[in-house]
Amino acid sequence: LRNVCHGLSRMRSTTSRKVVMMKSRPFFGIGPPQMYRPDQCISGEDKPIKDAPTKDDLHYTLKTPLVPPFPPETEMILLGMGCFWCSENVFMGKKGIYSTHVGYAQGITRNPTYAELGTGRTNHNEVVRLVYYPDQIDIWEILAIFFESHDPTTPVRQGNDIGTQYRSGIYFYTQEQVDAAYTARRVYQEALDELPTTSYELGQGIVCTEILRAETFYYAELEHQQYLAKPGSRNYCGLVPLGVPYPRGKF
Repeated sequence: LRNVCHGLSRMRSTTSRKVVMMKSRPFFGIGPPQMYRPDQCISGEDKPIKDAPTKDDLHYTLKTPLVPPFPPETEMILLGMGCFWCSENVFMGKKGIYSTHVGYAQGITRNPTYAELGTGRTNHNEVVRLVYYPDQIDIWEILAIFFESHDPTTPVRQGNDIGTQYRSGIYFYTQEQVDAAYTARRVYQEALDELPTTSYELGQGIVCTEILRAETFYYAELEHQQYLAKPGSRNYCGLVPLGVPYPRGKF
């Protein structure tokens, strides 16, 4: 795994698990908890998947474009925090968010499908891409919401969603974002360190969020975009926040 937990002296070992290959189970995303060598991953296709959003598709609630170009005064960031239905739902109603999109990133497979991601053999993460106005919602507030809204201490799972596609990750485009990401991760770790030591037995303790430069973002199928806002959705939330507020005064 590229997402190595911090504070190794207290980290519980995860490398000794026996990995069992499991077929994709739609909507539950069960996958093997390990990253694969590039030659073991699905190679993918050079052309976008047939159900990807196009320039004519609009955000279901915001009515803004799903594909570029976006207003020049906006910025983008990719966040991995579990099921992308849920992570998109956390952000798309926040003031200052211009558009949100779910997709796949930081892996090997070109133009992967949702079914391929469920096999675990793409190395991609399920991510939400935020397009935001930094003068209305800054990167610090985005990261505070990020850490408060999921469990960043579980390397390859959120609740019942298990697999490397559910790893905690911040994928940046700018120097300001990467600087903020490292600071925010450290500050949240300090907040967890202040908890009673018995809290670590509940999985609270070592922040495992990976911080990497954003790679190619591949759109998920249109049916997954703003899924939880659409009539007939499963009303599912797989995020498992720790319930520890982010100490915003420490920015």
